[in-house]
Amino acid sequence: MPSRRNTLTAGLAAAAALPGGVVLAQAPATPAPAPAGPTLPYRAHNIRTPDGLTLAAYEYGNPQGPAILFLHGYAQAALCWDRQTRDPALARDFRMVALDLRGHGMSDKPVGNEHYRNSKLWADDVKAVIEQLQLARPTLVGWSYAGRLMGDYVAEYGTGAIGAMNWVAATSSTADTSRYGRALRHLGPMGSADPATAIAATIAFLRDCFEVQPSANDFEVMLSFNMMVPRHVRIGLGGRPITFEQRLRSVDVPVLVTHGALDKVSDISMGRHTASLIPGSRLSEYPAIGHAPFWEDAPRFNRELAELVRSARR
Repeated sequence: MPSRRNTLTAGLAAAAALPGGVVLAQAPATPAPAPAGPTLPYRAHNIRTPDGLTLAAYEYGNPQGPAILFLHGYAQAALCWDRQTRDPALARDFRMVALDLRGHGMSDKPVGNEHYRNSKLWADDVKAVIEQLQLARPTLVGWSYAGRLMGDYVAEYGTGAIGAMNWVAATSSTADTSRYGRALRHLGPMGSADPATAIAATIAFLRDCFEVQPSANDFEVMLSFNMMVPRHVRIGLGGRPITFEQRLRSVDVPVLVTHGALDKVSDISMGRHTASLIPGSRLSEYPAIGHAPFWEDAPRFNRELAELVRSARR
């Protein structure tokens, strides 16, 4: 059998024997189409903040439905809301946006405590998402550290542009340290300069976030996005006092306070305190659940969230 080189040489010789010695150029082969990229379950958005950062936001569900804006906790990411954004009933009825907070996930991670300890910056981030994505009076859903964002936003801009709020094991006060759980002992080591120490502390912290533990695969994903948060961000997030507590007494939109009774990060007393501050709020306690009720008991959480969003539309 002739080699590929011999076949090519013979073809060129035959072409040279054409009248006039003209060599016919071989038509270029049609390039193979590029492989299709994976179909993503969301619509990606880049949010520009007033101080020049780019934040990653992910939109799911019904573009025409009432809006929900999910804000995650310390060292987490938008992916933590997977059991909400992929829920068929919520996706059918609601326009859901999950944000990677500054310093987290795929959002910008500037160096310097000044990027993380200014309450107005956090309020501005929430405002930027609402305005740039044209979210019509969204329900804010804030987990853990994101209680600070919701409080910062309300203190700075009021409630005129939002429809409701869901405080999910969320921080509303720094006045009484007894409202914090034992898992906060991991936060210092999570900011260690020693990688092994930081990783071990992050694993321990994540375990303490759940009473109903995630599967091995889910835990690997969670640990991965926790480790996307660099040391300077982890340190920068600390040391910011809460100044909005009294402002919560004048909140005038529907509010649901969701808290697990076995929470090791934020004690159930934190949720009860939040509910006592906000007029007309409803406290929903999960008796056998830890710090992540939206993950540990997603069916109940999703049902109550849908009821809250609908109540804001009445």
